[in-house]
Amino acid sequence: MQHKNLLFLLVGFSITFSGCFFYSFKGTSIPAEVNSYFVERFDVRSNSAIPTLGQTLSEALKDKIRAESNLNQTETDPDIEFKGVVTDFYVSSEAPQAGETTAFNRLTITLSVEYIYHNDEEKNWKQNFKSFSDFGSSVNLIDVQDDLIDAIQEEMIEKIFNKAFNDW
Repeated sequence: MQHKNLLFLLVGFSITFSGCFFYSFKGTSIPAEVNSYFVERFDVRSNSAIPTLGQTLSEALKDKIRAESNLNQTETDPDIEFKGVVTDFYVSSEAPQAGETTAFNRLTITLSVEYIYHNDEEKNWKQNFKSFSDFGSSVNLIDVQDDLIDAIQEEMIEKIFNKAFNDW
């Protein structure tokens, strides 16, 4: 009986003290000293991208962090910072078929992201995130562009969030 009580006591201490170093919210692991973040509006350097794409992606990342962490957004001395550039936005023909037609087209977006962790510069990183969405070869891009960007954005923001807060 005493062994069970001791075991429960040890487990309780382990859980309590592990919370002093990191906190976890919806599967994220963020050091306890990190309280704030800032996402700079992403630049667009791809001539074919829509001009508002950088703002759309940076707002989506802010929303994701706000929804899935306890971090506060601030422009003044944030603990972590995100900067980014849309470097590619293009449509390619995929899955060629007999007669030199394509089965579908693919919209691809590449975003170069810089993660700055002001408390530990060794954890800083820069990485390109590329995502795509396919659409029928008989469909006009303008007709489906918003839906494609939404799908690409969701996947891309998830990848960035996981890299920053889950180190996936």
